[in-house]
Amino acid sequence: MVRNKKVHIARPGDRTLRLGSVSLFHGDALDVYEEWLPPTVIIADGPYGLGKFPGEPVTPDGLAEWYAPHAAAWAKHAQPFTTLWFWNSEIGWAKAHPALELNGWQYEETMIWDKGIAHIAGNVNSRTIRGLPVVTEVAVRYTRKATLPTLDGHQLPFKEWLRYEWQRSGLPLSQSNAACNVKNAATRKYLTQCHLWYFPPGEAVVAMAKWCSRHGAKTARPYFSIDGINPPTAEKWDRMRAKWTHVHALTNVWNEPPVHGAERVKKPHGTGYLHANQKPIALMERQIIASSDPGDVIWEPFGGLMSASVAAIRTGRRAHAAELNGEFFEAATLRIQDELAEPELRVAS
Repeated sequence: MVRNKKVHIARPGDRTLRLGSVSLFHGDALDVYEEWLPPTVIIADGPYGLGKFPGEPVTPDGLAEWYAPHAAAWAKHAQPFTTLWFWNSEIGWAKAHPALELNGWQYEETMIWDKGIAHIAGNVNSRTIRGLPVVTEVAVRYTRKATLPTLDGHQLPFKEWLRYEWQRSGLPLSQSNAACNVKNAATRKYLTQCHLWYFPPGEAVVAMAKWCSRHGAKTARPYFSIDGINPPTAEKWDRMRAKWTHVHALTNVWNEPPVHGAERVKKPHGTGYLHANQKPIALMERQIIASSDPGDVIWEPFGGLMSASVAAIRTGRRAHAAELNGEFFEAATLRIQDELAEPELRVAS
């Protein structure tokens, strides 16, 4: 539970707090992305186009324009294996998706947060409602649209680049199966350009590189080289793919009630909840564990009460978070401080 005490955020001009493995920025994340460590996971729970928070568009129609500079900055600082989790309403995500795709993010799948019937029970006027009650939000998973250069410097997505690298050897595609010691998986999955394409494991890329070097056209640039200088290694190639830890029996529909009880942050004075849409820590942990490893860096650019940063601490990750609203920032700082059980705030100038 958050302690009932006052936090002195910083001296004038000092807007970053460093608390253990977490750094918190009081301001617009666009002003501090350059200072953050490269992320493995970005959890973006920003405006929904409801006009409830300062600077938020009042309808979903303006979300693409609003998110565009953030999406571009995320892509600029992301690593090839970075995963973006984008929270919103169904229509909010639909409006924002073009900006995400245009700025380097590749759609993977949509998770549905089902809050359950209790979320609206007793709060629906059947005489005036003209549709079905909404008890869902979406958490959409994106990965970085990474590319690699050809001999002439032209950038190609991994799918096209792998086929290009094999073809410049002059060898028939069928030999890739022998290179990988499989019957047909290499041609069908690793080098195909159809929907059956599959991201190859590092050992398969190394095997194809060795085969092309041994049997293909002689070249000064090693085949399948990531940096254009050195032959590929399985370890470096595997780091080009977004991380994923699979959990059996978990589907893309997440049944989790809205936050209540001790986890819900209350207003410091009076009654009621401080934040209208506080996310369950359990869902933040689920996203972080699925797409990162202990020690990795989590970004929470629209911190609110910084549930993702709390989840990062609990799962052994590092975190960077930002929040514009002073009241939210103060409450989130106390949450983080309590989670770390640190007696004093360490202020970074």
